[in-house]
Amino acid sequence: MKKERFGMEKQNIDWSNLGFGYMATDKRFSAMYRNGAWEEGRLVDDPMLHVSESAGVLQYAQTCFEGLKAYTTKDGHIVTFRPELNAARMDDSCERLEIPKLPEGMFLRAVEETVRANAAFVPPYGSGATLYLRPFIAGTGPVIGVAPAPEYEFRVFCTPVGPYFKGGAKPIKLMVSDFDRAAPNGTGHIKAGLNYAMSLYASHYAKSRGFAENLYLDAATRTKVEETGGANFIFVTRDNKLVTPKSPSILPSITRRSLLTVAKDYLGMEVEEREVPFEEVKDFAECGLCGTAAVISPVGLIDDHGSEIRFSSGMEEMGPVLRRLYDALTGIQMGSLPAPEGWLHTII
Repeated sequence: MKKERFGMEKQNIDWSNLGFGYMATDKRFSAMYRNGAWEEGRLVDDPMLHVSESAGVLQYAQTCFEGLKAYTTKDGHIVTFRPELNAARMDDSCERLEIPKLPEGMFLRAVEETVRANAAFVPPYGSGATLYLRPFIAGTGPVIGVAPAPEYEFRVFCTPVGPYFKGGAKPIKLMVSDFDRAAPNGTGHIKAGLNYAMSLYASHYAKSRGFAENLYLDAATRTKVEETGGANFIFVTRDNKLVTPKSPSILPSITRRSLLTVAKDYLGMEVEEREVPFEEVKDFAECGLCGTAAVISPVGLIDDHGSEIRFSSGMEEMGPVLRRLYDALTGIQMGSLPAPEGWLHTII
């Protein structure tokens, strides 16, 4: 192990060659909901869950989750990025899925304890790697009739991950999907496991035809851009405005909301959050997907049933405006640029 700043010993890991996958770490946080109340919760060693064969999560997919990262900043601290927004979004998911909400402050405490206990797995600054955290709640109590589970487990585990794209963020190709991602009054606005299960077939279908992902249109009219299976869209107009689709069935991405602030306050751009008719997409100069894992994934081509939309930024590299946005947001996260008040949550 190598000793870093603040006396932390680091695991002997080849940080620069990490992929985006699961690696078990030393500790994870666990809290149980029983008899109508959440327990205090604690760190545990066991990475396995022990649930009833009739658990609500297995029978009726009663589960929600979050995703966030811990970073080593330029000055050697370990921070997380806007975790209070993840906590608020999990509250919204719980409410929609009839899962009991966590007690005030438990989400942030669980994240802090998990990161501290696994500080040796937080990649060093400049390695290109981060510590990915996965908080989730699952119905563990038995149900047979369709109903909320009587018991739940809240857990936060973590794993060190490399950059989502090896060798740089090369533009990807999308196809317009004939499948619907979310119903107009369904669960598209929350981070429910069932949403992602429903996207797997459509995602496999797109990949089998040479595309990285789907572009989903709104289910009601099939005329407006919504999102992909796991990321929000951002567009750049030819006069350098940042535009992002607005819809009640789009997941409120923390990365997207942060990029809108960065575009306006750091880069001086005009920003618009509005409905985006699909017929307008051909007129944009740049297109990207945004989310926790990759921050920004540039899109070079969208296939609409054989008719191609190609963006002027091309298929070789991220467009110039998206690159500036990417560099600014990652600079804030890593501490090389000043962060807006409250955006970085220092743990160590």
